[in-house]
Amino acid sequence: MRTYLVTGGAGFIGSNYIHYMFRKYGDEIRIINVDALTYAGNLENLKEVAERSNYTFIKADITDKEAITKIFSENEIDRVVHFAAESHVDRSIKNPEVFVKTNVLGTAVMLNCARESWELPDGSYKEDKKFLHVSTDEVYGSLEDDGTYFYETTPYAPHSPYSASKASSDMLVKAYIDTYHFPANITNCSNNYGPYQFPEKLIPLIINNALLGKKLPVYGDGKNVRDWLYVDDHAKGIDMVQEMGRLGETYNIGGHNEKQNIEIITIILDTLLEMLPEDDARRAHISRDLITYVEDRKGHDRRYAIAPDKIKAEIGWEPETMFKEGIKKTIAWFFEHEEWMKNVTSGDYQNYYKEMYHGK
Repeated sequence: MRTYLVTGGAGFIGSNYIHYMFRKYGDEIRIINVDALTYAGNLENLKEVAERSNYTFIKADITDKEAITKIFSENEIDRVVHFAAESHVDRSIKNPEVFVKTNVLGTAVMLNCARESWELPDGSYKEDKKFLHVSTDEVYGSLEDDGTYFYETTPYAPHSPYSASKASSDMLVKAYIDTYHFPANITNCSNNYGPYQFPEKLIPLIINNALLGKKLPVYGDGKNVRDWLYVDDHAKGIDMVQEMGRLGETYNIGGHNEKQNIEIITIILDTLLEMLPEDDARRAHISRDLITYVEDRKGHDRRYAIAPDKIKAEIGWEPETMFKEGIKKTIAWFFEHEEWMKNVTSGDYQNYYKEMYHGK
């Protein structure tokens, strides 16, 4: 039975990946989920798999070398899928040191522990060991609105503390590949959306606020462009890279769903009205009048767009979920999990929200 060590598996993308893997492989694999359970890590995301005999949760911080070394020494780890990261740009602007510690030092610890566990005396590695580092398109910087795209060969030009910390972690992985011939891949993905996404991010924030009749904060003029990737498509891409990717290579995973932020908001409002029953009282306050423009954040990149040509040509992956279909699936999930949203938006989230959006 192949054993996967998933870091950050209680977060948004990590938990969706774990669900995907169990749907695909069932009892053929074992998953060990390591998560520090910071604000965005939520074990509620995994309650459906918590009792599986081939699933183990370990609460640990990836910067804790002793804890991570113990996991490798007590388990024969075959695959590492490294999601664990601080990932919200706004938070990185407020507190950059946390991002450097988790994203850079944490990645270094994971690489060292995997290498120490897998490396043989002659410098080669045990058979069929692979490390996959999950990164972001934000390391490439910003694109002009001229139809150009990010490719794997695009020079790194990060603009925020978050993207700089992810670029640094990518460079560490590349260095281990070059220096130690370490068996790793890097994936750089576009903006994900779907179930279990913490509502600091645009799509769940807008869904939740619209249903509550609260203001819908939009940075700047709302015309910043992002490429949106449904999270299940991303999970499939990660699995395919682990199985078929050439070791040492980077693969961009993009959604072919470019949208302006203001366009995303209007699609969500229209879809909510389409999906809510006619007698649902929440319909009355869902309106474009809720849209509120707030001061643009520092270092706000204008446009991201990924070209997933390489992963399609080499591995055969391409996005399957177009945005209007994906947003319906996402809204349906939030309708079915209103208690989940209430739980994650209580307490500290309220203070964070007021600070970020000035009480809007």
